[in-house]
Amino acid sequence: MINKLYPDLYVASLADIPVEALKNRDIKALILDLDNTITTWNSDVVETQVGEWFKAIKAAGFKACILSNNKAKRCLAVANYLGIPFIHEAKKPRRAAFYRAMELMAVGPEQTAVVGDQIFTDVLGGNRAGLFTILVIPLAKKEFMGTKISRAMEEVVLYRLKRKNVRKTGGT
Repeated sequence: MINKLYPDLYVASLADIPVEALKNRDIKALILDLDNTITTWNSDVVETQVGEWFKAIKAAGFKACILSNNKAKRCLAVANYLGIPFIHEAKKPRRAAFYRAMELMAVGPEQTAVVGDQIFTDVLGGNRAGLFTILVIPLAKKEFMGTKISRAMEEVVLYRLKRKNVRKTGGT
């Protein structure tokens, strides 16, 4: 079970995702979390660099879909701005919404990566659905109270992840 909490890749931001490496893995679609991944918590403002990143991934041939536990109204504004589909009230980490997102994009699990800032929703849900998972550092510290509580538990997983990666690369 603990391995389901580890992402396949851990990066600082969307801009740090190695797009060419994903293409080499035959990844064709990205399922992305909304809050603190695409926008700051409870905002529908997409920063310029995030908008440019979406243009770049689309130009590279990737499909994208927002998958959020938020209400439709929050997701709709950002999805419309980015020109991508969305699934709201996803109940992550349940697998069903991840499967619906793949169906919307007409891709299979081996062609899909999940990108998000939370281990217990995005990474766990993506791993349970058999997807390539990418954890990003949250865009901001401000977030939902329930998320703040799970962040404390995430620290334990991140500590173990960092130790695991150090051992893999032979570092100290």
